[in-house]
Formats: sequence, structure tokens, C-alpha cells
Amino acid sequence: MRQYLKINKMFRIGYFADGKWAHEAFRHLIQDKSLSIEFVCVRYDSTDNELKNLAEIHNIDYLKHPSVNSKDFLDLVKQYNCDLFVSMSFNQIFKSEIINIPRLKIINCHAGKLPFYRGRNVLNWVLINDENEFGITVHYVDENIDTGDIILQRIYNITDEDDYSTLLDRAYIECGKILYDAIKLIQNNTFTLIKQDNIHPIGMYCGIRQEGDEIINWNETSREVFNFIRAICKPGPMARSTINGEIIKINKARLIKNAPIYKGIVGQIVGKSNDGLIVKTKDSILEIVDFEFNGKIRIGDRFK
Repeated sequence: MRQYLKINKMFRIGYFADGKWAHEAFRHLIQDKSLSIEFVCVRYDSTDNELKNLAEIHNIDYLKHPSVNSKDFLDLVKQYNCDLFVSMSFNQIFKSEIINIPRLKIINCHAGKLPFYRGRNVLNWVLINDENEFGITVHYVDENIDTGDIILQRIYNITDEDDYSTLLDRAYIECGKILYDAIKLIQNNTFTLIKQDNIHPIGMYCGIRQEGDEIINWNETSREVFNFIRAICKPGPMARSTINGEIIKINKARLIKNAPIYKGIVGQIVGKSNDGLIVKTKDSILEIVDFEFNGKIRIGDRFK
């Protein structure tokens, strides 16, 4: 569906945002003299001092509220007369009344290839699922989670050299670029909406990860364990196991080329390398090359 929208001389934006995800996009927006950020609304429990400082430097109202759907907040943001509300890493669900305050509704930037990878901790899940690409999508907000019509989507390759850290660094930059580009498409009156149902009628959701989800299952293939470890490496919680009753944190593993497939005791240390430990997995062996552990590890010891 082709959209034709009236251009305002100054395009007024309300920015619901928080954290490092939001900084790059803010810098793109503030440099464009045809755009005006009328307010920044951060998460209610925000500790993002950088975004607060950016708002102060540029004389932009800085807001936070426990419920953006409450009457007092709605009455407040109506006064800004924004053309568009923009969400970047904001953690409250927008309901219909706030969605309909700006004349062009609300858009959101999501680091997932919608309609797949809706939900939370998406960059962790794409690695766990052994994907060879991840997406970033700008879409309209509706009353469901990550289901609105797509305005702009870009895809980025994943290699075995990537991990959570590298994907995160790339996403911080690319989210800022694509969100700015999507806003310019809207401002300049022409963009083509893509309904998510037209891509896939069901899609998929990712659940939020929590404490305990970092425990390694050694009864998986070497590839699966490798993916799990790189999916939650620093700045994530790091994958964990126990050995000799003590917790070990594992930050990086390496696949061993042409390693044989054979049965053995899963989780057992079967050798040592110049860089670390060789561990038996369900199908083969895996090299553990970056870990935190205070004790001594011997060949024959077992990860639990």
C-alpha cells in the first residue's frame, strides 16, 4: 500500500528511548534541521545518563513516567503536537489512545527480522539458532508486540567469527541508521508498507532470557554448544557449567576442524590445547579457549 502524507516544514518527533541503542539514532535525528525532537521519554527505571545529557545539551524536554498510557501522561504529550512518536529500546506497551495521539502514529525499531524473532533477547536467540543472518526492522506499533506493518527492513550476515558482542556493536550502529532512514521515508511522503502476515502467517516469538538459562547442556552437538557459548558471551552473562563442584564461566569456544564423531562421556575434559581445554560433546569435541575459573582442571574431569 502506497502512503501519501502531508509534509510539515518542521517534522516534530516524540522520542521514547533508552540506553546505547538510542544514542546513535538521536545523533542522526538531531543533525537533521528539518526534524525537531520535542521530548525524550526514557524508561522509568533508566540509568542512561548519556541520553539525559544529550537532551539537556539540545534543550529537549526529558520525561519519564511509570505508565505512558495514564491520563496525566497522555494529556502531557498531547501538548507537544508531534507528527510522529518513535520508539527505540523502550519497555512499555503502547495502547491505542497513545498510538493515536500523533497524526502519523508510532513507529518502533526492532533488532529482529520480523515477523520472525519478535520479542526479547533476539540477538542471543539468532546465534543459538545458528542463523546466518539477522534483521533490523522499523515497523508501525499496534497493540500487540512487534506485529505492526513493516516500513523498512535490512538484513546483515552472520559468520562463525561473530558472537553476541559483535552483533550488538553492529546493531547499535545500524539501528540508528535504519530508524533515521525510515523517518525520512515517512517525512518525505512515500513508503510502501509490508504486512507481516504476507511474509508468514504465524511468525515467531522469542522469550526473555533469565538467570539459569546460561547453563550449558553438554549433551548437545559441538556446533550447538559453540553457538550457545557465543550467544551469551560478554557483555552477556557468559555460559556456565560446574566442574569439581565449582562454577566455571565460559566466554569463548572454538570448533575443531575435521574433529571425529564418536561416542564418549559428554562434558569430560579429554585433552588440553595451547589455548585451553578440549571437551567431549554429544557428537564430537570442542575447544574452550576463554573462561574464568579459580581452581585447577585436569584431563578426565567432567563438566556438569
